[in-house]
Amino acid sequence: MKLNTLFITLLFTAFLSVNAQQSINYTIFNKQPLNFGGEVGEDAEVARLVDGRIIYKKVTVPNFKKGTDVKIKLTVRSNGDRWDKSGSCFVVKDLDELSIINIAKDGKEFPNASTVDNKFKGVKATETYKPVVELLRFMTPFGVGHYSDNKVKYRRPVYIPSWEKEVVWEQDISQLKSLVTNTFYVGVWIDSWTAEGYEVDLELNYSNRSRTTQKVQTLVNTIPYVNGQGIPDFFARTPLEQTFVLPKNAKNAKLYYTTTGHGGHSGGDEFIKIKNSVFVNNKLVLDTIPWRDDCASFRRFNPTSGVWIKKDSASYIDYKTRSYQVKEIEERIASSDLSRSNWCPGSSVEPFEIDLSYLKPGKHTVKIAIDGTEADGNKLNHWLVAAYVTYEE
Repeated sequence: MKLNTLFITLLFTAFLSVNAQQSINYTIFNKQPLNFGGEVGEDAEVARLVDGRIIYKKVTVPNFKKGTDVKIKLTVRSNGDRWDKSGSCFVVKDLDELSIINIAKDGKEFPNASTVDNKFKGVKATETYKPVVELLRFMTPFGVGHYSDNKVKYRRPVYIPSWEKEVVWEQDISQLKSLVTNTFYVGVWIDSWTAEGYEVDLELNYSNRSRTTQKVQTLVNTIPYVNGQGIPDFFARTPLEQTFVLPKNAKNAKLYYTTTGHGGHSGGDEFIKIKNSVFVNNKLVLDTIPWRDDCASFRRFNPTSGVWIKKDSASYIDYKTRSYQVKEIEERIASSDLSRSNWCPGSSVEPFEIDLSYLKPGKHTVKIAIDGTEADGNKLNHWLVAAYVTYEE
């Protein structure tokens, strides 16, 4: 009897141990409209800002005292907007702190110290204001979903059997665990100016696997989420500098840096290679030209992408001569195929991770320099840049 009791106890303990580590999934948005002055949706817990270009929601999940992995899953479908648009999923930990939410909702002002180049508000963290931390940067594709039912079938290349119905992005954001546990606010912004807009699903998955929890300090975010924030073309005139303080027991610090270039039509910052340089205490820690040249691989997500015809010479097998021949052809090229400054229509954007473990406690300075082009008329050159620091204590 004692052996049987011991066996049952061990079995039950093992069951509890396995069960305790089961992952937990939270659905935050489900088919939630996001637009400009359009449909609101049925979820009464969802709040809208800037005429619906931002949606956000209060979320409460366990604390996971021993830590956890965290993954984000975001799904976007066009609800009639046919263009590629910048998008950002972000978190606000505490609404008592000044952020874009209570600035847009309650009419509060950005602090002067958050401004860059005497014009661009809400870019830098201050003692009273915190730019939002991005959970995921993304770019909507051209019309996926609403236009995927062959409304534009003659734009479809032969190598695509059908247009995708939606685009789904997943990303590991475990370094941000401290911001997405207990109670927090999650929002999504898409730069849509149409009443039709988009439809959004959002999930957060927690592995419940023990791991070290990191502290997070937001530094800068140039995305013009709300009214009063201009198109950030200031990199053409000045670098962006910000300070941060590592506390006494901080270790294993990292800088996370997300960057995408936009605007200017064919010769603008979206379509030309431009260097990004990041310095910490005047030491160069990242020197890169952020660029994506795989955009043609996203063609199946872009049914309403503009298409034009280009003459080319093609090699092919001639079955009569049983040999390769060359002839002139006309080939479709889509706007979504073109290489861009660290993004493609339908892609998410991974942050650069920069090791700062050598830094000692105290005050440090980050400087971001981009050889950008000024906005000029309808050539809206600009760079969407965000950065935060993580560390352990």
